[in-house]
Amino acid sequence: MQLLSISVGMPRTVDDHGKPVSTGIYKAPVAGLVAVSATGLAGDGQADLENHGGLDKAVYAYTAENYDYWREALGRSDMPHGQFGENLTVSGMPDEAVHLGDVFRIGEILVQVTQPRVPCFKLGLRMGMADFVSRFMTSGRVGFYLRVLETGQVRGGDPIELVRADAEGLNIRDCMLALAEGPRQQEIIRRALSVDALSDAWRASLLKRQA
Repeated sequence: MQLLSISVGMPRTVDDHGKPVSTGIYKAPVAGLVAVSATGLAGDGQADLENHGGLDKAVYAYTAENYDYWREALGRSDMPHGQFGENLTVSGMPDEAVHLGDVFRIGEILVQVTQPRVPCFKLGLRMGMADFVSRFMTSGRVGFYLRVLETGQVRGGDPIELVRADAEGLNIRDCMLALAEGPRQQEIIRRALSVDALSDAWRASLLKRQA
C-alpha cells in the first residue's frame, strides 16, 4: 500500500444551472511535505462544515484502483488525482479490503477509518454528470474517511502500513449496504454500530435505521 499523491483545495463558487454554489470538492495535487492536523490537511478546506470535515472526517482517501474502474466505465481519461474530492490518493486499498476501525500509518501520521464516503450533489457538478452520485453510490467504490490519531507530515510516495485491523472486519463496500433496505441491512447496521471508531454522524444515522 502506498500514498500516491496528496490533493488539497479551498472552497470556490461554481455555477449550478444558474445558481452559485460554494464547494470544496475541487482538489489539486501538491508536491512535497504536507502537514496533517486533527482537523485535516494544511491548505485544504470545506464549504459545508455541517456535512464535511471535522474530527471524524478529517481526511478523505480514495484508491487508484477505483480510478481505473471509472476511466473504463465512463470512457474518460480526464481524471487527475483529486478528481473525486479526495485528499489522499492511495494504492492497494480497495473498498472491499479496508474496514471500519482499521488503523494505518502513513508517513508520520496515524489514522483510523471512521465511515464510507456518502457524497452530495456537488460530486455530480465536479464530474459534469447529473446522475453520477447515484452511480458512485451503487458502485460500492466510495472511498473512506479517516480520523487523525497522530498528527505529522506526509508526502506522495510514503508507504502505508496497517497497524491494527479492527476485530469486526466490516469492509467499506459492505458497510454501504446499511443505507438501503435489503436482506443484509440489519446485520450490517448491527456490525457497524459495534465498531467504536464509527463516526458520530454515521452512528446517529444507523440508529435511526435500526429495526
